[in-house]
Amino acid sequence: MIPYLAVVVSALVMWAAFPPLDLGPLAFVALIPFFWAVRRVERGFEAAVLGFLWGAVFFGTLLWWIMVLGFVAWFPLTLLMAAWVTVYALVVWLFRLWPGWRWWLIVVGSWVIMEFLRARFPFGGFPWGSVGYAAGGFPPMLGSVQWIGMTGWTVLAVGLGAGAALVIDDRENWRVAVDTTVAILLLAIAGSLFAPSADGDAIRVAIVQGGSPCPGTHCQNEARRIYEQHLALTETIAPGTADLVIWAENSTTAPYEPENNDAVRAAIIEQAARIGASFLVSGTRVVGDDEFVNVNVLFSPEGVKIGEYHKLHPVPFGEYVPLRGLLGFVPQLEQVPRDMIPGTEAVVFPYGEGTLGSVISFEGAFSRNMRLIAAAGSDVVVVATNEASFGVGPASDQLVAMVRVNAAAIGQDVAHAAITGKSTFVQADGTVGESTELLEERVLTGEVRMRAAGPTLFTRFPHLVLILAVLGIIAAVAWPGEGGLGAVFNRPR
Repeated sequence: MIPYLAVVVSALVMWAAFPPLDLGPLAFVALIPFFWAVRRVERGFEAAVLGFLWGAVFFGTLLWWIMVLGFVAWFPLTLLMAAWVTVYALVVWLFRLWPGWRWWLIVVGSWVIMEFLRARFPFGGFPWGSVGYAAGGFPPMLGSVQWIGMTGWTVLAVGLGAGAALVIDDRENWRVAVDTTVAILLLAIAGSLFAPSADGDAIRVAIVQGGSPCPGTHCQNEARRIYEQHLALTETIAPGTADLVIWAENSTTAPYEPENNDAVRAAIIEQAARIGASFLVSGTRVVGDDEFVNVNVLFSPEGVKIGEYHKLHPVPFGEYVPLRGLLGFVPQLEQVPRDMIPGTEAVVFPYGEGTLGSVISFEGAFSRNMRLIAAAGSDVVVVATNEASFGVGPASDQLVAMVRVNAAAIGQDVAHAAITGKSTFVQADGTVGESTELLEERVLTGEVRMRAAGPTLFTRFPHLVLILAVLGIIAAVAWPGEGGLGAVFNRPR
């Protein structure tokens, strides 16, 4: 019974490391009871149950806000996330008899591989709950994300938890835990002293959080009313007070979108000329009977369309339905009548002396999507999101928390614009500025700066830590000496 209680405690402590509590340092100790428990059970089946229990409790509580879409949305996602941890727990258990340093390398490397895979599979993956977002999101640690990425802090948090579990078993294993602690402290100091910064040209930004007349549901004339609310708020912006105005995701939706509605386009161009600002307008556009695109469109102050970014990563079961033919019996999927056509490449826009990049919705949570925009040449980034479906839960706080880590990883300022979620500005070092409230309708003004320096180490080599983790596993298995496959399945007599 004690191992099961330890695993539940571990999962709840890890949950507390993320928003809404956002106690990031807990990520460094949360996994100690988990590793302790899995190393003590006698059978692989028990280890698998412990892994599933940890995953179900952690992800079930972390993602409870999805319940607003129904049990049919929350339960399969929680089950899938728990399945990843179930397999991982078996790895922890199978190698429990190996020498401490070998077990440590395998356990840490396997966790990194697990997070890498679940952020990609199935259906593009889901990175929520990645340990590095909590551990690396703590202010002293944020500065070093530019070098090691979110994954680097996953390695250190998991490594400290595994090292502490080894010390509990045998104090002679103290070196692993101490070395990990030293690495954490050195990176925290270095990141604090040499935090990334954007010291190029300043851009005065006005984020128009226009809200929705019916968040979480659909109502009559919804598209028109959202557009009109954004236009009305924009009309309150004084001329000459902003260089860039941002309308967030789904602020323009067919038929009230600028590409195919001359009146909408004319109104946007009129406001751009009146304020003297560029406009980044995010919205959806119908393509045929069954498909649509989700785009960010940039207009110059003169009303010239500079270009479009087409969202690369659609939300499964939100913007398209995988296996639609097989899942036709699920009535909730009728709320997604069209499938999104994803973009094919990262697109950045020329802006003054620099380049403006953008991502849409939960792309901001994926380090690879943010890195892709930075690698394409962005100097500053806009994250345009909606979040009207998730009410007053912690979904927006969790997204902002991931965006701040990804901003520090690429070393660029970010304007985070939402319809009903929280809009804010994130500096290149991950510092989060003033935010709107959930469901608030207002214009948030602030300043972002272009990045004058070159790409960060993470932007140049995004998989460096992953490669090192895999090499660590190979070294643990191939290194001569005590251990071996026989010790995986047999206890010493």
